[in-house]
Amino acid sequence: MKVLLIDDNETITEMMSKYLTAKGHQCSVANDGRSGLALINEKKFDVVLLDLAMPDFTGVDVIEDLSKSGKIKDNKIILFTASSITDGEIDTLIKKGAHSCLKKPVKLAVLLQVIGG
Repeated sequence: MKVLLIDDNETITEMMSKYLTAKGHQCSVANDGRSGLALINEKKFDVVLLDLAMPDFTGVDVIEDLSKSGKIKDNKIILFTASSITDGEIDTLIKKGAHSCLKKPVKLAVLLQVIGG
């Protein structure tokens, strides 16, 4: 499975990338929203794990851009956040096309279950 991790915390992306690679997945990493959006527009991923709280260009900005371009339906985007987002805000992002939301810290077994493998 091809997985894209978009998170400004390099420790998180490094740890998750190593874990998912060890579980047999191909991982790409972007440590900011703009780079992550560029990768989504360039390549096809089976799953995108998207942090919401990033400086400059947030995960919400990524969702908005993909929604406007119509590309959100082509991507399984799992919101991945430690921020204090409300259930209403999560519902709004899911209505725009995000798949689901995981709150940090996430148990790795739950992560594997949600991404599908």
